[in-house]
Amino acid sequence: MLGTGKSFRTSRESELVQRGQSLAFVNGIADLARGSIGLSCHIAFDGTTARKTYAIGGAPVRYAKFLGSIKVVTFIPADLLLISGPPSLRRAMLNATLSQERATYYADLARYTKHAAQKSAYLRTSVQPDRELIATYNVVLADLAARLMLARARYVDQLARAAQAIHERWLPGGPPLSVRYRPNPAIAVPDEATLRGDVQAALEDALPREVARRQNLVGPHRDDLELFLGDQPLSQFGSQGQQRTAVLALKAAEYAVLRERTGEAPVLLLDDVLSELDAQRQEAFLGSVEGYEQAFVTATAIPAHDVGSAHYVVEEARLSRIR
Repeated sequence: MLGTGKSFRTSRESELVQRGQSLAFVNGIADLARGSIGLSCHIAFDGTTARKTYAIGGAPVRYAKFLGSIKVVTFIPADLLLISGPPSLRRAMLNATLSQERATYYADLARYTKHAAQKSAYLRTSVQPDRELIATYNVVLADLAARLMLARARYVDQLARAAQAIHERWLPGGPPLSVRYRPNPAIAVPDEATLRGDVQAALEDALPREVARRQNLVGPHRDDLELFLGDQPLSQFGSQGQQRTAVLALKAAEYAVLRERTGEAPVLLLDDVLSELDAQRQEAFLGSVEGYEQAFVTATAIPAHDVGSAHYVVEEARLSRIR
């Protein structure tokens, strides 16, 4: 909540307020390279509507400024669907990281989403869409798409190298893990100017099909990532253990790249991360986390491999240190 302003468990703010109460809040102090800052998030609920407010150092700020004040990387069991689930999950992972890293990416994404939704609504509701109006939408969308796609391509290039190295360290001698960016349209991503022109051309070429099908068919809202183990797609041929290890490597790589690009060590939040991992994978993973600046790992049992961490139990909303 203090890193992204949102819960990774629900998108409904009212569910974050205890039943029977009208307010929920979380406050914290983050020690960063530039010094300590106070962060707070408050949710007021009147029974029907939830209103969230943010503050940095006690001063109210908009969400766009609050986002990324501290960097956070999370893993939850549902993240296993990053391999086998729909492309929207993989795009959400890219957007979450890049939005924390740069405010400009979040602004571009918000504008692109708004204009794409407006174009989509127009295509869907117009009996005879005005192609000149659609072309006007496309000029704006091509400009924003070029910036988003270039940022994604450069990030995925770093992410892929880091994930492959981490995966190899955990399972030496095994088939390599590779992560590939699949932009839409499927074009090279050399630089922003060239990309803008190529996206514009692809939008113009898709215009008859978009009018016929009444939906946006081209743009970063249709991007995807592909993950391979050796030369085999993980989504089709990977076992559950292989898929889980790949997702963990991807998350560890996300941490490493975000730290390298921002100069700040993210907080690592790992929920039920050890279940269904064999002893070798558990030891390899926990050994890699040992060097991270701050990580929180929840589990149903204390792991056999001890990395010198502090152990706590949470029971009936009370936190107690047990070791």
